[in-house]
Amino acid sequence: MPYLYWDKTTVSDFSEKNISLMYSRGYLFTRLGKGDMQQTRSARIDLSNHSETSENRRILKKLQAVDLESEQLPLKDYDWRIGKLGKDFYDAKFGPRIMSAQKIKEMLIYGDRSNFNILLAFREKAGHVRIGYAICYGNKDLMHYSYPFYDLGNSPKDMGLGMMVLAVRDASAAGKKFVYLGSLQRPSDTYKLQFAGLEWFDGTRWQRDQKAVKKILSSDKMAQ
Repeated sequence: MPYLYWDKTTVSDFSEKNISLMYSRGYLFTRLGKGDMQQTRSARIDLSNHSETSENRRILKKLQAVDLESEQLPLKDYDWRIGKLGKDFYDAKFGPRIMSAQKIKEMLIYGDRSNFNILLAFREKAGHVRIGYAICYGNKDLMHYSYPFYDLGNSPKDMGLGMMVLAVRDASAAGKKFVYLGSLQRPSDTYKLQFAGLEWFDGTRWQRDQKAVKKILSSDKMAQ
């Protein structure tokens, strides 16, 4: 399935004010190139209207042994095992050639090529072993949670969703206004709707009608 977008642009103004404005207009940073953004059916959590749901708390119980820490990008010390973990994850989940170890390395160490400035790392409290990552963009107003991957063989059940819930909790504690969760374009993306304060961009404005977007996602066609 092709990636859904209505418009694309390349920005040269990387000020927090401009990037926050672009995100508010439904644009998201991509991995395609420096400054590349695509306007899509973006999903975001308005943290002023957010509180953890019972389902969020249920998921977090499964990750009680996992901590979240963050590092600024580009990394000074890159470990090739991060790229391998990411490639293995995307190969297993989505098929070959979706994400290469080289692309992950590029996003993590080459600031002049990548739009992303934060690496979220998820580690076991016992042993301090890192078992998951998410390559993100963040500024004082927002966090764009993106490109998550984790050790499929050595992670708790519901690790993927748990990482997202932990990231949302961390962003809320840091005083962010929004957490962006990528796009809503496939039926499997409905898991993002479980967050209180969830909004989605319809191409013109932000909506909160979950029934409407569920109907769109259940359709065989993507709204263009």
